[in-house]
Amino acid sequence: MIQIQDLTKKFGAVVAVRDVSLDIKTGETFALLGPNGSGKTTILKCMIGLTHPTSGQVFIDGIDVWKRAREAKRLMSYLPQRVFFPDSLTARDVLRFYCNLRKIPISRIEKTLVATKFSFNGLAEKQVSDFSGGMVQRLGLAVACLPDAPVLVLDEPTISLDPEGAIHFREFLAALKREGRTIIFSSHMLADVEELADRVAILVGGRLVALQSIAALREELMRSSRMRVVLTNPADGLLEAARASGAEDVTLEGDSMVLTSQASDRLEILRAIESAGGRVDRFATEELSLEDIYMKYIREQDSQPK
Repeated sequence: MIQIQDLTKKFGAVVAVRDVSLDIKTGETFALLGPNGSGKTTILKCMIGLTHPTSGQVFIDGIDVWKRAREAKRLMSYLPQRVFFPDSLTARDVLRFYCNLRKIPISRIEKTLVATKFSFNGLAEKQVSDFSGGMVQRLGLAVACLPDAPVLVLDEPTISLDPEGAIHFREFLAALKREGRTIIFSSHMLADVEELADRVAILVGGRLVALQSIAALREELMRSSRMRVVLTNPADGLLEAARASGAEDVTLEGDSMVLTSQASDRLEILRAIESAGGRVDRFATEELSLEDIYMKYIREQDSQPK
């Protein structure tokens, strides 16, 4: 559905995005994950035709975003990271304006208000000046969802939402996913990515450092589980027994053997240590999280020569 080929964007001497290539499938929910300044917003703006790349190409359903911009933009709807609306308008006024602007039937307003859970307690009739930052963000989401576009592009969509609003947003996005919409969103919130995305691209310093399915990331977590085994007779000779039974990154730290392994291999590793003459006093496991994996990629990238 969406092909990004060798995308690079420079702002003067600053390289915001460097040689990023992605292929996003029809009906996929795809996340761009990275710290602030990693290039997420720049990629999305290049994708929807708001920012011209320094080099590279973007295609939406085979349509070049820059050579056939009008056709490409009909296929997409976009929520920027920060949204602003005139204070004197009500939410319904704002939605009506965008319906007229994009030639969308007015009947879409009620459907969108209900679907985005925006119309409770009469908020649709209140002026924007009375809204919290989270409510402005929810109005922006409603505007983005007015068109029946096959591709929805969302830049940090939960950034200003309170916990209730974030829950409603995730429920709504799940419903769009069931409809077969292609959804691309950026985030630095791992909870959003883990719950919503099929695949995630991890960006650091404008570079693509990892591209994996959520299932593959979870598998990596299982492979990277740490175990600390306290021994009454620590010795280097026990390390090889642990490695032979599936342990990785095995080290001795005082009276403890610290290793990583899949959860299913732990019992066999303990048996192997004891068979090699080790006397296990106690052991404990330390489960990693997606945040640990995410931070590992960031540290690895930061350690690379600039």
